Amino acid sequence: MKNSVEMMIAALLLGATATSAVAFQSGRDPAYQNARASGLVGEKSDGYLGFVVSPSPAIRALVEDINIKRKAAYSKEALANGATVEEMALRSGCRLIGERTVAGEKYQTPSGQWKTRDASTPELDPRCPQ
Repeated sequence: MKNSVEMMIAALLLGATATSAVAFQSGRDPAYQNARASGLVGEKSDGYLGFVVSPSPAIRALVEDINIKRKAAYSKEALANGATVEEMALRSGCRLIGERTVAGEKYQTPSGQWKTRDASTPELDPRCPQ
């Protein structure tokens, strides 16, 4: 019973965190949308955006700004839920890769390799909630 309660709490935390992080993606900046669609940036398993290729200064600034906002959201969720920022970021990364990336977008595997999302299930960090 304890395990099922823990699973339910983890699912609720994951949903709340991903919702907060994804809020930053709604109304995406066209430059960010283009960089993501072009495979210049992608989702990392740690909940942050990463550079697939060396970015221009404008793309670097854009991604760093998004990552700062994500960290603020993860920090707020961690404080509210008695978790660490890293735990909240990882949970969000699992959801962002598993549910929010679409075919053609890049994501980073747990081994650090960049892959292009296709119709198959992406490789997620083994610590991701099932």
